[in-house]
Amino acid sequence: MKKVYAYVVLTLMLVLFSAPYVLAAEGSAESKSDKSSVMAMAAIGAPIGIGIAALGTGIGQGIGLSKACEGVARNPGASGKITTTLIVGLALIESLCIYAFLVALGVLISQKLFFG
Repeated sequence: MKKVYAYVVLTLMLVLFSAPYVLAAEGSAESKSDKSSVMAMAAIGAPIGIGIAALGTGIGQGIGLSKACEGVARNPGASGKITTTLIVGLALIESLCIYAFLVALGVLISQKLFFG
């Protein structure tokens, strides 16, 4: 199952990364078409990046929370340490999604500045 998942992800990445070149080859006659294809790819790529980041951080937070609940259920006396460690870990995981959001905003702003 892991091989199938890896092949699907690899194929999806190949399609997403080759799309700008295909669009640039189709519209190479006009410079306005090149600008619009870059803007379109930025408008498509930024939400996809944020979605993947949110998916990954959601999975990570869910796994962390479930393990923390298991730890508290096994040893209720250590709930204070587990809760503190959990909150710090969740904050670090959430910061990754915020970084992805900032990168996506940077992509959108830079394409607007350069291809305006």
